[in-house]
Amino acid sequence: MAPMATEKQSLDDFLARERAALVSDCTACGKCVEVCPVTPFTAIQSGDAPGVMAGVLGLLRDGTPLQGAAREWSSQCNGCGLCIPVCPEAINPRRMLMLVNTVEAEQDSPTPQLFRKMSRAIRIMAAMQLAPPEFDKLLRNPRAHPADVVFYTGCNPIRTPHLLFNAMAILDALEVDYEVVGGPGACCGIIQSKWEGDQASAERVVDGTISRFAGFQPKEVLSWCPSCVLHLGETLSGFRQASFEFDHVTNYLVARAQGLADRFVQPVNKRVLLHTHDGMDKVGRNVAAMLSSIPGLTLVDTVSEPGYTCGGSGADRSPALKQAARVKTLARAEADDVDVLVSLYHGCHGQLSGLEAKGNFQVLNWTDLLVQALGQQPHDDISKRYRMQDDWDMVLDEGEIYLKANGIDMDRDWLKNLLPEIFAQTEFKGGLEAFASIRKNTGVVG
Repeated sequence: MAPMATEKQSLDDFLARERAALVSDCTACGKCVEVCPVTPFTAIQSGDAPGVMAGVLGLLRDGTPLQGAAREWSSQCNGCGLCIPVCPEAINPRRMLMLVNTVEAEQDSPTPQLFRKMSRAIRIMAAMQLAPPEFDKLLRNPRAHPADVVFYTGCNPIRTPHLLFNAMAILDALEVDYEVVGGPGACCGIIQSKWEGDQASAERVVDGTISRFAGFQPKEVLSWCPSCVLHLGETLSGFRQASFEFDHVTNYLVARAQGLADRFVQPVNKRVLLHTHDGMDKVGRNVAAMLSSIPGLTLVDTVSEPGYTCGGSGADRSPALKQAARVKTLARAEADDVDVLVSLYHGCHGQLSGLEAKGNFQVLNWTDLLVQALGQQPHDDISKRYRMQDDWDMVLDEGEIYLKANGIDMDRDWLKNLLPEIFAQTEFKGGLEAFASIRKNTGVVG
């Protein structure tokens, strides 16, 4: 992916210019609507596609609120990107709908305090799983110093921190000179821009994060989070100047595939099914290639689900489409030739890992398997252990030990009542109102 580049400009001005360019170039032919996998799960009928796009263009042109089919379709965009190659005008319709999301959020955001809620949920989930030095590594960004690579965790991946520590173990094995940056203190700005509609805050966040990256003078910034890749690398492409390449971490690892394979010392005798996504499909191909190089491992099959990731920005935006695909995924995972269902991203792992409790298959992330092949012990997946429990008191019996070690003392009953919302990430649907209130109502004692 090319480095971000252009002169300093306001985010409002940048977005306005990008919207105007899309309005000028789009002919409202509707081919993106016709090919979209979401369309069959809407009320859109044959011949409606041009009218749907006329509504989208009206919003981008002058803010005319979306109505009917146009609103139903755009609200379910899961970022799969299957529309991109079919556009005769070479427009990126996925980017167009991301910009539609920003306009709608500016007009009336249903999640006006999402970042505040999300940040608190992330901190609690991380603090329930990590020893203090590890908690600090992910939540307290280091002072800048020269490093060849910045490993950018993003925000929400910290809910499943074992994936990030596994990724670091892989970078360590490759002897990469890197530093870790991430957490809510280094957000990509997608929440402020796309969800809250606060472009002034989004601009400050993006500027702060890009400046933080630049302080390390890196050659490359490697993102774990696919939402960060799409937001900074696609939606905001051209917004800010940077001297480094910004890309997904799997592209970096695949480019060093031989060096990685040479370090595999432990056979992993597993028959695995890889869960991937239609959007950013190169990431899935990267992971498949790395898994295929592990001695003893058999990649039985790959199942691709809609969107670019699981979760509120991806597949969950079109629930019926996602459910239809998930049924097929689980049926394939339960086949006799599969031992392990392998997750792709943090959001995927969060949704799939608890299914291991049914006993039909194991759920691991691809980083778990690479670390095993390197002859190391993968980081403890405490998040999965919690999700496999059916008793929140049992979760808190372990979680409170970590919370207190990290200096967080919370009322047990208050937190117990919130844990279902925290683990389900209901803040992306307007939930977790307790975290939108002032601090005295958060149950925090110390």
